[in-house]
Amino acid sequence: MADEPANPAGRAERVALVTGSLAEPRLAKVAGEIASPALDPVVVNVGVKVAALMTAEIVERRLKVPEGAARVVMPGRFRGDLSRLERHFGLPFERGPDELADLPEHFGKARARADLSRHDVTIFAEIVDASALSLPDLLARAKSLAADGAEVIDLGCLPDTPFPHLEEAIALVRAEGLKVSVDSFNPEELSRATRAGADYLLSLTEATLDIVDEGPAAPVLVPSPPHDLDSLVRAIEACRAKGRAFLADPILEPIHYGFTASLERYAELRRRYPDIGILMGIGNVTELTDADTTGINAILMGVISELRLNAVLAVQVSPHCRTAVKEFDRARREFFAAREAGALPQGFGGGLMALRDRRPWPASPAEIADLAGEVRDRNYRIMVGEDGVHVFNRDGHHIGADPFAFFPSLGVEGDAAHAFYLGVETARAEIAFRLGKRYAQDEALKWGVAGRGDGRAEDGNADPHRLTFDKAGSTLASSTPPAKPDKSEP
Repeated sequence: MADEPANPAGRAERVALVTGSLAEPRLAKVAGEIASPALDPVVVNVGVKVAALMTAEIVERRLKVPEGAARVVMPGRFRGDLSRLERHFGLPFERGPDELADLPEHFGKARARADLSRHDVTIFAEIVDASALSLPDLLARAKSLAADGAEVIDLGCLPDTPFPHLEEAIALVRAEGLKVSVDSFNPEELSRATRAGADYLLSLTEATLDIVDEGPAAPVLVPSPPHDLDSLVRAIEACRAKGRAFLADPILEPIHYGFTASLERYAELRRRYPDIGILMGIGNVTELTDADTTGINAILMGVISELRLNAVLAVQVSPHCRTAVKEFDRARREFFAAREAGALPQGFGGGLMALRDRRPWPASPAEIADLAGEVRDRNYRIMVGEDGVHVFNRDGHHIGADPFAFFPSLGVEGDAAHAFYLGVETARAEIAFRLGKRYAQDEALKWGVAGRGDGRAEDGNADPHRLTFDKAGSTLASSTPPAKPDKSEP
């Protein structure tokens, strides 16, 4: 350790960047790019080939901290105990990003991590067949929707289907601390709902507005027919005359059946009434369009954000819409943060980028080739570049996209476990290459708010604890994962 105080006033902060010999040239290049009058990054090779495989004990023995260093940054995939190293060296230790290409962001060379804790849009999530569900099934569905971000559970009543347990359903859901809306074309069911304590009634027109006098539920007002904005205005004025709270919904129409005109109605209604609550139901577009809903919901959230709409009604009937509530929860947070910052909705977590990544290739083909040329053991590394999937070890460097095409060159015909592992990893790499996603060996692909390949939620914004990280070898549990260099080679 240095005798002088780290980072004295007026000098750049000296930071030690720990690495191994394979990554040292690339890290030195990045260090030069991020150096500034305020930051002095110093690359330290601890004398191993792959720094991610170091143990805390190896670091204690081999690391020579540069004089004047204020902190030490370890590779993102380093598994050792940082607190132990801090005690030993008397300096702060932290994990950097998994990929060298992301190191500039780690040192604040990009937008700070967004605060996604706030939003100003309420999510209604509809259970379209509520009248056909048993109470336990209905409650389970409501809890699932609430976990995805819904604040109001909408009980959908089916035509010509009795709902004898409507009152019990309302009480059951409200007992969970959730608000309840009831959606029905049957005035009798709406009357029962408001008398049973429902919070909202969907959907009342100027002809059925008198139902609000039968209980406390706030109506969601709609035009009749759907394209008649004047009828909605009359319902709004009548509800205001009663002194009742309400939401208004001009009705979003399907594409080719009045979609653009319906967007214009939302804009016109907001111009006429700058301060009323307005709800947009998204199902006519998400459910009735063969397209991934993350992009659709991003565009609809853009309309909602610009017009300052107050609520959205989401449905998840079609399998391709099964994450609509979760997507809108993410969208309302990212767009709120962007609007508050006066910025485009870029760089606020990327939770809606399920199929693409802005920077899918952390290394260029030339950089991958340089790394492949330094490998001296038989264990395979897999990387993805803009030219395809790279599979390499000391015996060869193969570039392609089809996992089946790689197999004859890998020499693992007699090792079923190794062949299985490489098959899974090259298949993941192929998906990443064809879609333009970030791939990291031994890690599941990340799908934004739609979920991770290992079944865990992908928040995309949470700061993990510095000692919390994924275990190595997500696809093949083994004491010696075959895709990694021998741990005995320090």
